Order: sequence, then C-alpha cells, then structure tokens
Amino acid sequence: MKNKFLWTALVAVLTLSSCGKKEEQQAPQGPAPFPVQTIKQQDAVVYQEYTANLEGQQNVEIRPKVTGFIQKIYVDEGQMVKKGQLLFKLETQTLSQDANAAKANVTAAQVEVDRLKPLVDRKIISVVQLETAKAKLAQAKSAYGSIAANIGFGTITSPVNGVVGSLPYREGSLVSSTIEQPLTTVSDSKVIRAYFSLNEKQLLVFNKTFKGSTMAEKIKTVPPVTLLLVDNSEYNVKGKIVTVNGLVNPTTGTTQFRAEFNNPEAILRSGSTGIIRIPIELKGALLVPQNAVFDQQGKQMLFVVGKDNKVKTRIVTTAGTSGLNFIVSEGLEAGEVVVVEGASKLKDDMEITPQQVKDEAKAEAATEQKDEAADQATDTTVVKKQNPQVK
Repeated sequence: MKNKFLWTALVAVLTLSSCGKKEEQQAPQGPAPFPVQTIKQQDAVVYQEYTANLEGQQNVEIRPKVTGFIQKIYVDEGQMVKKGQLLFKLETQTLSQDANAAKANVTAAQVEVDRLKPLVDRKIISVVQLETAKAKLAQAKSAYGSIAANIGFGTITSPVNGVVGSLPYREGSLVSSTIEQPLTTVSDSKVIRAYFSLNEKQLLVFNKTFKGSTMAEKIKTVPPVTLLLVDNSEYNVKGKIVTVNGLVNPTTGTTQFRAEFNNPEAILRSGSTGIIRIPIELKGALLVPQNAVFDQQGKQMLFVVGKDNKVKTRIVTTAGTSGLNFIVSEGLEAGEVVVVEGASKLKDDMEITPQQVKDEAKAEAATEQKDEAADQATDTTVVKKQNPQVK
C-alpha cells in the first residue's frame, strides 16, 4: 500500500514537471533586437570614376627617312635620353658612293660653265648655251645636296627629352621610311596625360554639376582629381582636368577628357592604365550604410522602422557611394529609421527592438584613438623593460 502511494506521487511530480517545461518552451519571446540608424541630411563627397589611358606629354615615334641597314644602336629600352642624343646609325655606304658620283657631276657641270663663259663674252657662242650649262650645274648641285642630306638622315638623334620605348629592330636589320613599326618611341613622361571618356549621359551630369557658361569655365571649377593605379593604390600627386574635346564622337557617343599629372619620381609610365576619380561635393545628402541595402529582383531595398517598431520594405534609388555609405536620391526622407544589419532575418510587419548605432565616422575615430593609445602603452612598456631606470 505504501509502495503504491509513493509510485502515485512520483507520477504526479513527473507530470507537473513535464507540463512546466512545455509551458516554459511555449512561452512567447519578445521582439528581437536589431541595430538601426536615424537618417540625417549631411554633406558628402562622391567620386565619379572613369578608366583612363596614360601617355607621356610627348610620345615621338622615331622613324628612318632613308633606307638602310641599322649599323649601330646606341641606346637601350627604358633608358633616359636627352634632346639631340644619338640613337641609331644607319649604313650609308651606298649613299656615299652616290654622293661621290653626284659631286663629280657638279664638278663637271662647273667646268662646262667656266669653259663657256669666256666664249660668250667674246660672242663666239650664244648666251643660250651658257644658260643651259648653268641650269645643268644647278641640277647637279641639287642632286648632290639631296644625297648629302640623306646621308645625314642616316644619323638619327632624339628630338625630345624622354624615355626610350621598345626596340623591335636589331643591328643589321634593313629599315626604311615605310616600316610598319617605328625604330622606337621616345616618351617625355615628366608630365603624364590621362585620357578618359564620358558618354552623353555622364557629360550631361558633368555640365549640370559644374558651373560656367563655357566648357573652359566649367573645367576651372572642377577640383583636383585623383588617379587609382593598377594595384588599387592612389597616386600621391593630384591632377587637373585641362581639356575636353569639343565634339561627341558619333561612333562611340563619347567625349574625351584629358587630365594631367606631374610625374617627378617617374612612377607613371606611358602606355599604362588607371582610373580617374572626380570628386563631387553634395550638400544635404542622405547617407545610408551599404549593409542596410540589399538587392531583390534587380531593385535596391531596405527595411524602414515604423513608430510601432514594425519594419516595412522600401525601394530606394542610390546615386553612387561615399565611403561605406550609399547616397540615396529617392525613396527615403531625413528622420526615418532604417535597419542597418540583419535584413535577411526580417520580413514585413515584423516587430523588432531598435538599437541605435553610433555614427560610423565617430566610431572609427574612437577606435583609432584607442588603438593609438594601446600602441603607445605597449611601446612605453617595452622601453621600461629594456631600460629599468626609465620611469
């Protein structure tokens, strides 16, 4: 009887415990916390980026004016040369022989003129014969001068200061004025020109953004531009847009711009590429963290928090980026609250517990200050260990 009573009590206890757990498991949980941010109007800088081709201020193709074999190459690829420096020497032996023959013709024509002149003075022959001889003398001198000039063209010098490009021909190669590739190219790269193009829509935005009645006046108001190199690093010298083609290319529908960068350390090379970044200052822009925006069916969307802490999806239009933020041009107003993280866990009309996040720039600055303080403390500790006398 006693055992039966104990067994009944044990069953009752287990039943009550099981019911408690079920009630505990089925107890409703509160709204989940999500980081949010209140959107404010603030000034921002957005960068318009365009692919650019880099060229030296002067890219001079070196081509021979006469036909001949390359007798000597005096420079190497990548070598710095100065204006007037000797680059190539062409074999001119055949031309020298032609010059000797032409010089002999000049001498013979001069002798004929000298012979006929006293005969004309004594009126033994007509003046016409003397004039004919003088014409032949002038023709012979012209032929000799042309050959002599061609001999001079066999010595090829640099027309500008710059860097020697590739050397596709070697000593002994036969070259002429009709060769497909030049002997080399000398590039003056003290100033590098960056050529980039804007399509018609981009050009329209450019014209609306920068003030001025002419394109020259608009260019003057454009702030200094930066250049991103192929390794995604930023070139340490700012550039300036100096010219814009006055016409739109009917084939490509683009207009070419040219920016110039000083190249004192010869970091930039003619023939390379980069990305031109034009800064545009925006007043009163709406900035939204990029993490808050997600793509759905080709549209950019985010979650907006209502007064009842329930979220709703909102389609927005962005106009570029500024740092780690999107610049929202349509679909959002100042003062609205958006969810900045965890959008994949949300759905419309879901209630959340909003948690305001700090301003990103201030948070980064505070983090940098903490890191600097930690580094200084570490350095001080190391110095004290190495020098116990230091306090």
